[in-house]
Amino acid sequence: MQFIKPVLYCFLLFSTIGQPDLQSAGQSTAVNDPIFDSAPQSISPEARALIYTKNGNGYVHDNIDASIEALQEICADLGLATDVISDSDLFTDGNLKLYQVLIFSNTNNETFDTDAQKLAFQRYIQAGGGFVGIHSASGSERQWPWFWKMLGGKFRRHPPLQPFNIQVIDPNHPATEMLGSMWEWEDECYYLDHLNPDNHILLAADLSTIQDEQKSEYPGVVFGTYFPLSWCHHYGGGHEFYTALGHKSEYYSNPVFRNHLSGGIRWVMEQVKDLDYSKATTALNLE
Repeated sequence: MQFIKPVLYCFLLFSTIGQPDLQSAGQSTAVNDPIFDSAPQSISPEARALIYTKNGNGYVHDNIDASIEALQEICADLGLATDVISDSDLFTDGNLKLYQVLIFSNTNNETFDTDAQKLAFQRYIQAGGGFVGIHSASGSERQWPWFWKMLGGKFRRHPPLQPFNIQVIDPNHPATEMLGSMWEWEDECYYLDHLNPDNHILLAADLSTIQDEQKSEYPGVVFGTYFPLSWCHHYGGGHEFYTALGHKSEYYSNPVFRNHLSGGIRWVMEQVKDLDYSKATTALNLE
């Protein structure tokens, strides 16, 4: 795995010294701390992406190195410099202002260690930042409803890995325009719950092509014979793209899948112009 450049790492690490470890109280945590500038701030982020891979306790995918390599190449083609980290201590206002897009690549379970880190991430989104979630990113922060809404849903379960058909719902989006009307693909078909109703669905699994003994339990017929797999939306002031695909390491060298990722990242980039921290709160939203 490649890591963040040493000089930049030192800068980012220095900026986290003295960061408070906030504790939850009720449904929000107010912050009165000089690390949050109350004056309106409109900042043009660099053409830079942060690739984040932290996993909490639990299952860790073995695809992370392959995903990093692919994402670095994709971002380079899009004109984005990249930094790669798995250290949540670097989530502060000052650090996140550097980035046009944050890419959570196969993060899982508890992705942040403190409420202060969560708040810095929330504020970045509220300021108009960009987010890309890949595969198990939907299993991140399973106790934080705001995160589920931002990503667009929360991982629930998946049937065994298998080939299945994917219906292209929006063929005109940059993440799908190369796929035609139907995409034959092998992967884990993720089922999420707590789906955000404002998701703009891009891809949906054709459940009639899925072998799943528990299908009647969930998702049943909630979406008929289809289930959403990828979407984009604008939530909380930010701009988000998610794909549930990407389980195997070798997928990240597949040209079609890479184009799918590239299109999603490009869409997010096109949405993010400036970060306006005057729109960000100093209270952590726990709901």
